Amino acid sequence: MEKQHIAAIIQRSTQAFKDQIALRQKQQDQWQSRSYAELGSDIRTVARALLALDVQPGDRIGIFSQNRPKWTYADLGTLTVRGVVVPIYATNTAQQAAYIINETEMNVLFVDSQENYDKVQSLREQFPNLTTVIVFNSGVTIDESNSQLFDTFLQTGKSSEQDDQLAARLTEAQSDDLATIIYTSGTTGEPKGAMLTHANLYHQFLALDSEFKVGPGDRSLCFLPLSHVYERVWSYYVYRVGAENNYLSNPRAVIDTMQEIKPTVMVSVPRLYEKVYAAVHNGLESGSALKKKLFHWAIDVGSAYQYLLKDKKPVGALLKLKHGLADKLVLSKVREAVGGSKNFFSAGGAPLAQVIEEFFFATGLLVCQGYGLTECSPMVSFNTPNAFKFGTVGKLVPNCEVKITDDGEILVKGPNVMQGYFKKEKETAVSIKDGWFYTGDIGEFDKDGFLRITDRIKNLIITSGGKNIAPQRIETVVSKDHFIEQFIAIGDRRKYISALIVPNFAALEEFAKSEKIPVATMEALIQHPKVVAFYQARIDAHSEELAEYERIKRFTLLSAPFVQETGELTPTQKIKRKVVAENYKALIDAMYPEENLP
Repeated sequence: MEKQHIAAIIQRSTQAFKDQIALRQKQQDQWQSRSYAELGSDIRTVARALLALDVQPGDRIGIFSQNRPKWTYADLGTLTVRGVVVPIYATNTAQQAAYIINETEMNVLFVDSQENYDKVQSLREQFPNLTTVIVFNSGVTIDESNSQLFDTFLQTGKSSEQDDQLAARLTEAQSDDLATIIYTSGTTGEPKGAMLTHANLYHQFLALDSEFKVGPGDRSLCFLPLSHVYERVWSYYVYRVGAENNYLSNPRAVIDTMQEIKPTVMVSVPRLYEKVYAAVHNGLESGSALKKKLFHWAIDVGSAYQYLLKDKKPVGALLKLKHGLADKLVLSKVREAVGGSKNFFSAGGAPLAQVIEEFFFATGLLVCQGYGLTECSPMVSFNTPNAFKFGTVGKLVPNCEVKITDDGEILVKGPNVMQGYFKKEKETAVSIKDGWFYTGDIGEFDKDGFLRITDRIKNLIITSGGKNIAPQRIETVVSKDHFIEQFIAIGDRRKYISALIVPNFAALEEFAKSEKIPVATMEALIQHPKVVAFYQARIDAHSEELAEYERIKRFTLLSAPFVQETGELTPTQKIKRKVVAENYKALIDAMYPEENLP
């Protein structure tokens, strides 16, 4: 029986698949690869070097870095010596990082760059437990009295003298060992560290085994932050089954990289699919009537063809012929835009509009949307190639229970649920009662057992007329627009729904050029009557998909995006509604002039 410990599982993979490529990273325009045998050696070297620093079981070791293979070496090396990994988002501010370093009483911290090293060093006197900072990038200027470059650190792990001690650590390892403390970015309040054991994470492997076929020959693209449990557990799974992981440190290059490496499997967030969908449809807007007609015909043919396959029904000769033509002219080109055919895509972290799911399905690309939370390791439910329904987040993963309270809140119980929040007994007691984790999400099951998510309880807008509105639904409808980068619905205790809109500035400038609108400054551009009218028409079109009380009555265009530095975004790029409401109070109030009359 497989030992439920991540380090032991990956160690076995490094032996079983030793000659296969485990990972690749692009350096100076060339992809550099490491075999599974080399991955195993790299992990052991880091583990021995950590032993040389006297790291003990249960010690908290931090990783403050963008995605890179060294992130994984540090992670798995720490788990090998039974340490506890504490990831910190590379985009966190010095104060956000300091909070995590202090609360976890971190001993050792890996950082990637001069910028993040300087963030830590600027507050170094606040961290009495932090003995060593190890820097991945070789060009960083460091204080050698309390810091090491990664290459120097590795030299202390080259000797095999500690191999017996290393083997003993893994022999003593238990499934209920704490593996990681992951701080939820939280759209409200201070961050909380979810404590996840090896058994919690292992449960996700069993869930994936039950429904997905991934193994040697598959290629994954690792571009979501490894600090997030979603990408991190998926990467563990990739290594467990002998597939290949391709690391991307710059998420902005994801579509170009997909076209280059042609991943066969990968996990993502809805924003990737929204951007592809929006780009395709934006191209259509400027196309001829014939081009539009051909495109929609091809999508209809593709949809009919795929649904017959899904339902295991015969495909007639005429439809086969039509599909061959539609695929050659249109559908294959959409697949090529995301790197060709896939075993499956995965979407999580935010809702994906059903129309986008159906669009990709028609082209032969299945997006398996799921639902999860950091506190649940993360998966609670998922759509799978054998059981999917668009507009839902799928059926429950194996051995996981969910019940819905009278007010619609989703409660979760199972081997995936965390042990609690680190050093926060009060918050843990509020969140976990009788083994049930209170998610704060509102949802319901349909008659076939598929789960639908409505919104976060705290996000619900209650208008002054007493209407309960889920902003998530409005935002999901609008998010597929090529000309909109960020959008937030407003309206709590107000008479109607309004919105703050951050345009897709590149697309807006192209529009301005085509309309011969001067682009002196972005501030002037967003106030130009033609631009305002253009966005009004788009919002009116989107509002046709919404109920009357959900429709956006007024909006304001913003000249700069919401950013993490001002507290408006979480590290996972979710909008903090409360902060935005405070930062833009004057603009929001101006959209409700009748409420401000003397």
